[in-house]
This record gives sequence, C-alpha cells and structure tokens, in this order.
Amino acid sequence: MVVQFKVFKKASPNSKLTIYLGRRDFVDHVSSVDPVDGVLTLDPSYLQGRKVYGQLVCSFRYGREEDEVMGLSFQKDLYLNSKVIYPPNGDDPVSKLQERLIKKLGANAHPFTFQMPPNAPPSVTIQPGSEDEGKPCGVEYYIKLYVGDNAEDRSHKRSTILLNIRRIQYAPSRQGQKPCTIVRKDFMLSPGELELEASLDRQLYYHGDKIAITICVRNHSNKTVKKIKAAVQQSTDICLFSGGQYRCTIASVETQEGCPISPGSALQKMLYLTPSIESNKDRRGVALDGHLKNIHTNLASSTLLSNPDNRDMFGMIISYTVKVKLYLGAIGGEVSAELPLVLMHPKPDLRRMMRSDSQAQVEAFRSESMAASTDLDG
Repeated sequence: MVVQFKVFKKASPNSKLTIYLGRRDFVDHVSSVDPVDGVLTLDPSYLQGRKVYGQLVCSFRYGREEDEVMGLSFQKDLYLNSKVIYPPNGDDPVSKLQERLIKKLGANAHPFTFQMPPNAPPSVTIQPGSEDEGKPCGVEYYIKLYVGDNAEDRSHKRSTILLNIRRIQYAPSRQGQKPCTIVRKDFMLSPGELELEASLDRQLYYHGDKIAITICVRNHSNKTVKKIKAAVQQSTDICLFSGGQYRCTIASVETQEGCPISPGSALQKMLYLTPSIESNKDRRGVALDGHLKNIHTNLASSTLLSNPDNRDMFGMIISYTVKVKLYLGAIGGEVSAELPLVLMHPKPDLRRMMRSDSQAQVEAFRSESMAASTDLDG
C-alpha cells in the first residue's frame, strides 16, 4: 500500500538549493516548542568551497511599509537560531520524516533542525485596509538559507531561499471556570440600584463556536433600561509600546426584546454571538493567525503565556472579552460588564496523529519529482 503525505518544497531562483519541510505549522506548547526540522538538497559543484548557512528569523512589523521614509523602519528582525547546514556536523537528531526524505533524495540531501526559544511570540497578522500597500503589520517567522563564505557574507538572491512558517498554539485540554460577573450601579439623587448579572456557558471556545451569554437584569432603581447590547471584543496588546493596546469589535448583537425594563421589574435573557473571519474580512485592524500562502487563516487565537511577566517585546498578545451594555437613555447613561474568554483551535486528535505517523513510516514516493510535494513562493 502506498500512502501519500504532503511535503512542502521550495527552491532557490538558480535551482541550486532546495528545501523540504513536512509541515509549516509548529506548535507552541507554552513550556516547549516543536523543533523546525527539514532537509536541504544542493549541488556541491556550485558551492566551490563556500558554505550553506541557515537562519530562523522572527520578523516584527509594527508600522505600515508605505510610511517608511528617510531611513525610518517599522520592522525589526530577530535571529533566533543560526547555523552551518553544509558541510554538515551531524549534531542534530534526525526525525523519521528526514530519514525518508534523505533515503529518497540521495547523497546530496542534508537534514537541519532549528530550535525555537520558548518565550518567542506566536504568529499574528494585522488585517490591512483595502487601500493599504506593502507588508501587513504583525509577527511572522521564516527560514532563510543562503550560500556564503562566512555567516556575515551578504547573501545573493539567486542562491537564497526564504520560506515562511507559523508558530501556533492549541487550546488547553481542560475547561476553566465559567466566567460570571455582577455589576451594581447606584445613581446620584435617586434611590435604589440597578443590578446586571452576566455569565457565559463556558470559558474556552473553538473558532466557529457559538457563544451563549446569559443576562439577568434586576431593576431596583427608578431608571428604565431601554435596550441591551452584547459584543465580542478582540484586544491586541503590542508589547513594544507602553499602552499600545488596540480593541476591535468582531461580533455584536443589539436587542430591545423585553425592554423597557421599568423600575421594580426584572429580565432574564440569553443572547448568542459567533465571532468569525467571514464577518470581518474587510475590517482593518483585526488580528488574524499568521497568514501563509494557500493556507486558510482565521481570527487570531488567544495568547497563552506561562508567565504573564515574561512578555517578549516583539510580540502581540491577543485576548477576547464579551461586553454587555444596558442603555438607560441620554440622562441615565449606561451600565456595562465584561467577561473574559479564550478562543483557540482544538488540539488535533491524538489517535489520528499516531495513525498518520505509522502510515508515514511506510511512505513511498511515486516519482522523482515528488508528485505529493507542493512548490511554494513563501
């Protein structure tokens, strides 16, 4: 039986170097990160005594490319790992996928592995506006391989490979406590108070899930509640700047059903919201999971930190809250409550992954050109 699996492939413009990766998404487990492993094939006669260097780069863009004038740059590149890939030193362990690729590609195939630091930020892309040009703001990762006499040698584009990858996080296996809050507001020169109780059906949601919000209003004041609004807000905290936080409403609902809530009465109601990328495709400033060519993206996942104090200055911290508002009219003002939630992807099925690994061990490629491979532009 022949089982196929996808291998990502990219060659340098002069076709003297070719990189192969089994995946482009590498998981941040909070305490550790998956190693970035792949295989490089090359033409030894082209090197002429030179070496092949590899770098794992984290690129952080915090301003528009079109605003860069007079040498001002809004991009910072952090080199997380650098090493000589050819000639090989044989220090890195070789995975099963690398073994299969080396066996297929021949003697000019050389494995490489980059280790990501545990405190580096996840991949995030800030959705640009329809009129914006250039690279979008956000955090992205890429592998750079180039030929040179030394590590500081200026690489030539014809013998350089740049391949984008993503650093992602999956949702924890356990649900936390259900978010719940009670807000009471009294009014100057008016007796009594207005009480708003809001809760969610759970703390952890997966992308595409419907969020159920339970609202209970008890009006012990002489004010009248005229309408109710609930919204999911995405918060992007840019660690490089103090106070660099941006909030964006990605889903909302407004209702007057059950209103007005007159003095001495109460109301219990459920509202439903579904945050999704489909309803925010053209909204500038929405944070998305790091974007790769030919790979579908979605709203950015919540950022999990092992220690909130150890924030990487090149990172963007993503969080979500549900905000409930009661509108009391022009004179009465508003009463609001906020509930935090976690929005992420579920972990892939472990049993399915184990089954795929066992099948990959008996993988046989059907042609020299690797029909199962995908040639990417990065």
